[in-house]
Amino acid sequence: MRLIINSGGPSAIDAWREQFRAFAPELDVVGWHEDIDPTTVDYALVWAPDAGRLATFTRLKLIISAGAGVDHILADPQLPRHLSIARMVTARTRTEMAEFVLTSALMLTRDIKRVVDNQARRHWELFDSLRVAADMRVGIMGLGHLGVAAAELLSRVGFPVTGWSRGATRLEGLPSYAGQAQFGEFLAGTDLLVCLLPATDVTRGILNTATLSQLPRGASLINAGRGSHMVTQDVVDALDSGQLHQAILDVFEQEPLPQDSPLWTHPGIIITPHCAAIPDRKERARHTAWLIEANERGAELPNIYDPQRGY
Repeated sequence: MRLIINSGGPSAIDAWREQFRAFAPELDVVGWHEDIDPTTVDYALVWAPDAGRLATFTRLKLIISAGAGVDHILADPQLPRHLSIARMVTARTRTEMAEFVLTSALMLTRDIKRVVDNQARRHWELFDSLRVAADMRVGIMGLGHLGVAAAELLSRVGFPVTGWSRGATRLEGLPSYAGQAQFGEFLAGTDLLVCLLPATDVTRGILNTATLSQLPRGASLINAGRGSHMVTQDVVDALDSGQLHQAILDVFEQEPLPQDSPLWTHPGIIITPHCAAIPDRKERARHTAWLIEANERGAELPNIYDPQRGY
């Protein structure tokens, strides 16, 4: 069987081959930019594949996203729609996202950006009061694998956590809201809004003025979902007006974030470079090898993209 990889560029293919020798030594691993017969490709592990290329692999059995999202694959207008797309969601992905959200929540709770900015100015400032986790009501938008993992970890640390999803999701010990009818109530009780929604037509632009204005004044935001969720100017306006106190942003509509973006220099924003949950090459190779083996024996695969749900 042959696996073609488009992740990390041509220089990464030797490292990919080394990992797959440990997990699936029988696989013939080739690079995206190598001169190969496209009719010999059985599986594809890709990130942002060139438009039309996947359609040339006429015996392709499964497309595997190199990340948790699939919008970079769906952007291909010639994508073979009959093929399943497996999302890269592993136990490590869940751990990484949960720890990123926890770290971000603690930074916002203790106003660490203010401390760092003061250090840069060599300014010693004692805060009048310090919040702890129990003081910060966290609302998580998106209760899939990543949202649930984040909610569980935050709860164990002491954050009061609620969740919201488009459809009803019942989780033991986690108060949850569903649908547009309960969206306002969810937002009104949220001091720290965490967006972990999938990228769909319905969720595009959901972090807008209408949403942010329903939060308590001075709330904070963590967006580790997708850049398409955020209306950039609306977030900036909410920060400038004091409706939002701070935001930690990991994902953007255009990546890398352009150097002239106003987000870089805004005093209320911490930027991270889409690094919230990226399994290392070893973990992705292990999971890809498992997906291929499971698919070959006809097993049901987890985290397959559902066009009706949009994720």
